Amino acid sequence: MADSAATQSMADPLSSTGTQSSRPIYGGFTRFELELEFVQSLANPYYLNHLASHKFLQDPTFVEYLKYLQYFTQAEYTRYLSYPATTLKALELLQQDKFRQDILSPDMVARLAEETLLSSIKPR
Repeated sequence: MADSAATQSMADPLSSTGTQSSRPIYGGFTRFELELEFVQSLANPYYLNHLASHKFLQDPTFVEYLKYLQYFTQAEYTRYLSYPATTLKALELLQQDKFRQDILSPDMVARLAEETLLSSIKPR
């Protein structure tokens, strides 16, 4: 379990005690930018299958990280997502142990890919 200081810093990824330049930079990007890119990649069923096949989805630390990424469900963070419905649905499904096992199935991946495609072309 993370200590309270780490938990507090993870609680609000956009907050900072100083200016933008005081935020840590990783390879030229802020932690929030990296997390945003990663969470959006979860909307790709083939990537989820890749994570599962490499046993990332069985790693308790990785599962905790997926729980932490739930902050993207808050409106102030959802607005940064390019495809919020698909991304948040994947993040929701990844909270379930059964789904983390089922995504290994090519049939499940194909079904999710089809649903993703259909939702992207559905008239609004």
